[in-house]
Amino acid sequence: MAIGSSTPTRVSLSTPAEAFAAIALAAIACDGELTAVEARGLRQQLEYRQPFCQLSHSAMGDLLDRLLGILRSEGWPALVGQAAPLLSPSQRQTALAVAVQLTLADEVKSSDERSFLKTLAQQLEITTERLAQIEEVIGLLHRDSLAE
Repeated sequence: MAIGSSTPTRVSLSTPAEAFAAIALAAIACDGELTAVEARGLRQQLEYRQPFCQLSHSAMGDLLDRLLGILRSEGWPALVGQAAPLLSPSQRQTALAVAVQLTLADEVKSSDERSFLKTLAQQLEITTERLAQIEEVIGLLHRDSLAE
């Protein structure tokens, strides 16, 4: 905060990596609940990808804390709004697929999560048809077909 100012400095995203992580975080927080299963899924989705796999535990924690700060102060729509323009078209599709994966982590798809995914696809300029394809494939991965 600047001296003499009562308004905190706005934190913003500046890299595709931050944007990608922001979308993943928004996906697990969009329903207003942040479960341990979802948080574990978020870390798993990020930790094997570049550049996250090269971050120390502390640096990853710092990144997620910064993103959580934006999420708490501005909400997921603002977080996604900052993130979307920083991603290339291929990064956008992968970010959407990861978001679908994470919304299914707790095996329950709420109306908040459905609304989030539709809004996210629009922000990422991905068609509803493509979103449906991604959801279908991720749904197949989550289905326990041997239990049927």
